[in-house]
Amino acid sequence: MNSRPQEAHNFHEENCLSDEMADVLRQKTEQERLEIGFEMWRAADRMIRAAVKQQYPHWSDEEVQHEVARRLSHGSV
Repeated sequence: MNSRPQEAHNFHEENCLSDEMADVLRQKTEQERLEIGFEMWRAADRMIRAAVKQQYPHWSDEEVQHEVARRLSHGSV
């Protein structure tokens, strides 16, 4: 078993972030970048929640929340 921590992804090198967007984010403060990330997380939560509710309209709020958490965590919950 490998005990080394996983290496962090360099998303810029994987072309997930344009050079222009990287420059814009570099000009932001740490607080601004954190706020952007949090708002992106909230948007993803809202979109996934709506999709789950549409797909499973009979599910309880607890079941929906569990599925949203599972999807946001890539199945680790």
